[in-house]
Amino acid sequence: MLMLALQPVDTVPHAFRPDPVTQEEAAAMFRAVLNLFGKWGVTDEQAATLLDMPVRSYRRWKAEGAGRVSRDGAARLSNLMGIHKALRIIFSEAQRGYAWIKAGNAAFAGLSALDVMLGGELTDIMRVRRYLDAERGAW
Repeated sequence: MLMLALQPVDTVPHAFRPDPVTQEEAAAMFRAVLNLFGKWGVTDEQAATLLDMPVRSYRRWKAEGAGRVSRDGAARLSNLMGIHKALRIIFSEAQRGYAWIKAGNAAFAGLSALDVMLGGELTDIMRVRRYLDAERGAW
């Protein structure tokens, strides 16, 4: 009779990393989000609000590539990518997902997801992402 042995599981917490996303990863997310903003029909002013940066800086980054992305900026980019992923899972037609961003939604008291996110806080973007993750079944 064969006996299987349990294997130990590493339970030691990992050391805190002040920058869990590298600058190269953040720059790649920025390029992807630029494309996403184009699909969503987001203006430069709206994009700057979503990324919490001056419009002038956003336009410079858009033309020349991302500068140093802060931890908050990386979190914003990551959540925007998460929203895109959730919409691609929920809608089989990509265009419907892109249009959903600007459509009024009862879950947001008639506001669109873009309206909610334009509150300007990271938590506003996270609110939309959490809603979509719950709608798609999270995992």
